[in-house]
Amino acid sequence: MFERNQKTIFVLDHTRYFSISSEQYISMDYLKGKPVAESPGSGSSIVGTQLSKSLWTCAVESSIEYCRIVWDLFPGKKHVRFIVSDTAAHIVNTWSPSTQNMSHVSNAMMMVSVPSRSIPQSSDYSVIHGLRAAIEALAEPTDEQLQAAHAGCKRIGNKGRVICITSARDNTSMKSLEDIFNTVLIQQNALVAPPSKKGLQIDHCHLVILNIVPLGVESLVTNRSLLEISPFLNAEIHTVNAPEISDKLLHLIMGHYDLASTTVTNIPMKEEQNANSSANYDVEILHERAAHTKVCGPDFTFTTSIKPGTAYETVTLKWCTPRGCGSADLQPCVGQYNVTPVDVTSRPSSCLINFLLNGRSVLLEVPRKSGTKTTSHMLSARGGEIFVHSLSIARSAMDEAPSITDGPGGRVPDYRIPEMGQLLKMSRLVPLKTRPKGKCSQGEHLWRRMPRYFPRTANATILFNLQRQLSWLPHFLHLLVKEDMDKQDEVRCQQQIHELYKSASRGDLLPFSNSNNARLKVNKTKDQYRLFYRELEQLIQLNAHTPHHKNLLESLQSLRAAYGDASNKSDPSAAHLRSYTESPLSPERLEPTNSVNSSSSSILKASKRRMSGCGQRSLLDIISSAERSQSSKRLDFSGRLCTPLGQTAKLYPEFGNKDKEILTPGVIPSSLKDESIRS
Repeated sequence: MFERNQKTIFVLDHTRYFSISSEQYISMDYLKGKPVAESPGSGSSIVGTQLSKSLWTCAVESSIEYCRIVWDLFPGKKHVRFIVSDTAAHIVNTWSPSTQNMSHVSNAMMMVSVPSRSIPQSSDYSVIHGLRAAIEALAEPTDEQLQAAHAGCKRIGNKGRVICITSARDNTSMKSLEDIFNTVLIQQNALVAPPSKKGLQIDHCHLVILNIVPLGVESLVTNRSLLEISPFLNAEIHTVNAPEISDKLLHLIMGHYDLASTTVTNIPMKEEQNANSSANYDVEILHERAAHTKVCGPDFTFTTSIKPGTAYETVTLKWCTPRGCGSADLQPCVGQYNVTPVDVTSRPSSCLINFLLNGRSVLLEVPRKSGTKTTSHMLSARGGEIFVHSLSIARSAMDEAPSITDGPGGRVPDYRIPEMGQLLKMSRLVPLKTRPKGKCSQGEHLWRRMPRYFPRTANATILFNLQRQLSWLPHFLHLLVKEDMDKQDEVRCQQQIHELYKSASRGDLLPFSNSNNARLKVNKTKDQYRLFYRELEQLIQLNAHTPHHKNLLESLQSLRAAYGDASNKSDPSAAHLRSYTESPLSPERLEPTNSVNSSSSSILKASKRRMSGCGQRSLLDIISSAERSQSSKRLDFSGRLCTPLGQTAKLYPEFGNKDKEILTPGVIPSSLKDESIRS
């Protein structure tokens, strides 16, 4: 219930060192001309003078910006406290909602002011006083924790984070600071242990130490990622230059509160100096990361980029034409989250905030090079707060559910949905308190009783389509799938099979309805019965549990042979494989019948003999041997035959010889005459 980011405490070092300059100078120009001053050490001249912020000012501004983002995105839910440490710990605000606001913290920081450089160097000035007070503040309950205690919660979670902005000499000093913090944390938990009621035990604390130095100064303190100091404490160390501490805290807050950055591009704004012209600006906003993940699930990702000068990624969304906030735009909304601009003092951010606070809403779309635009988010304001609404990119919840007939292979209108419903009713499981001894479980019995053959569409079956037209067929099918078929059931089924054979001999058409007959496209009587027999044999093979089933199968196979549609006797496993890979109405396999002539039969037998002699040879071996046998029948190249081994054959050896005889049309050369005589 209470996460680690529920409580955050800033401990600001207020010692003499923080009064020095950050070494980042800001040029200040006068309105009227003043004497030109030279910049120190450069020889160049600048107009006016230069100012530089102190380390204390950089620390205070960046920490206040951190809490502004927290309070904008989580009003009344997340708490931030400030403690200033010099000779003692000075509490700036408490967990009370009346002190959790920007005005209270800003006014208190103005009263603290920058540390004086005239302060004597003494061991009494230390940041350790503030760290001790921070641990005591973590043990104090917030209003939410007090409400949970009054509600009767036996165990109230208490986690927090301490961000210490200080400056240390080296890694040894930083290690000493961590050890002192861990010792005080253990002592504090011992003080509030039951039966004491002085506060809450600290389940876990996350210590973030920011070691800041002036610009251009190298520090002996090295950066260190998150490290577990004890079961109650994790710590990490970051060394940054004073002007960059604001960017560092902005990067850290993204992970502390699971935030995401969105840059709204192509915002048209009128120029301040020329009201007739307009330019496009970009505004970066922060919000919870869930605003992106809920658009189309966690598997969908937006295109991200890293802005210059930052270390985190931002999602770029394009500005759409603004409109009034209507209910139709919010129908596909899957979540809303507070937003806050990154640079609240910039003119584009101020214009965007004022535009939204005036009651307008803005749709944001995913930028694409081609195709239709996709609207993913909407910005709007309600009650003085600005929200980003995540709009579902996928099918909206307000749309009708997709039809079962719209499958990936096209529109299939003849699913056997009523039969599937009956099958589901038959498959209901009822929990039993005790398992019957010597019997199989209910699930095993259901697995054996369920039909192993179920065509999904009416177009894939003849047998089940005739249940309404043939009154005896439903009972016949029920007898076929029985596990305990007896001799009487076998006799009944035999009679029905022989009656079916008599109908086929008389040439009676099967009683299809008009729709089924048109759909199946089976008009010939012989084809109808052949398909019927095939499907019936397949069903009996899959349910052949008893000798009576096997007798029925042999009887049906003999009838198929008498009807001219003989089938090879195969094991049930092969039929089971065929039931899931082929439709009963699939084209028949090529099988030798009585109508096949003797020549084709001999060819088939010869191919079988060749294949039987192959043994374990692969298909590649068979093809390679066939190619070698064909190549052995061809004559080799004459140049290779006449040329000794190791030498190269010369093509056209007589080419270019002037003494050769010139061929004249109608005249045979003497050489050719001699060759013809010798041959």
